Amino acid sequence: MITLKSEREIRLMRRAGLAVWKAHQIAGAMIRPGITTRAIDAAVHEYFLSRGGTPLFLDYPNAEEGKAPFPAVTCMSRNEAVVHGIPDDKPLVEGDILSLDTGVKLGGWCGDAAYTYKVGEVAPDVQRLLDCTSTVLDMAFELMKTKTRWSQVAREMARYVKEQGFSSVECFVGHGIGRNLHEDPQAPNFVSRSLRGRGDFRIEPGLVIAVEPMVNMGTKEVKLLSDDWTQVTRDGKPSAHFEHTIAVTRDGPQRLTAAPAEDELELLED
Repeated sequence: MITLKSEREIRLMRRAGLAVWKAHQIAGAMIRPGITTRAIDAAVHEYFLSRGGTPLFLDYPNAEEGKAPFPAVTCMSRNEAVVHGIPDDKPLVEGDILSLDTGVKLGGWCGDAAYTYKVGEVAPDVQRLLDCTSTVLDMAFELMKTKTRWSQVAREMARYVKEQGFSSVECFVGHGIGRNLHEDPQAPNFVSRSLRGRGDFRIEPGLVIAVEPMVNMGTKEVKLLSDDWTQVTRDGKPSAHFEHTIAVTRDGPQRLTAAPAEDELELLED
């Protein structure tokens, strides 16, 4: 069941969203050849704790019973890794791309965002992949201003990705978010069978969803590595991932994990 948020609750979620935005600023400033993803993860963890926040990914239960929970504060998915990559001690190298996904609960409310970073200069086709994925997230935000149902947005997202010569990952989708990291509804970046039926939902004030397109250079198919978490492209080609927590208000959609406005700077410290 979808739980719509009040304007007050959305303002409270903005605090968590800004903490996630700041975590990305800290991480982004560290990303360079030679740095390890474990070091970046430690810096994000330290920041969340300094804010009194609870990292949402650390010890997140594995979907498969008996498997270990997620061992880090951030998902670090490099190159062909799509999502759920585990930070490690392998240094980043020039030409890598790194999807960093993280979330925090602050004051009882959650924020979640992902960004795919370049490590130095990347190949032109990789740059096109990044541009496509970030553009399709921006497109979804703009479409939420005029469309009335999510299926209408998802259809346009998938069409754009296909036109660019890439493929939309279909094994993983966006999601509702609020008191918990994962809430109803599911928000796929393509028109699934369920989205043609009961899985569709209205874009209306109070809706808060994490919109997160994942786009592969080659096949949409993925496979799970032996660490029981990291999902990689089946053909070994690069993947990109961008995400914002987006709330629909009476004045239209708002990115809760975007940079602060001038009058919001105090929310980064309280």
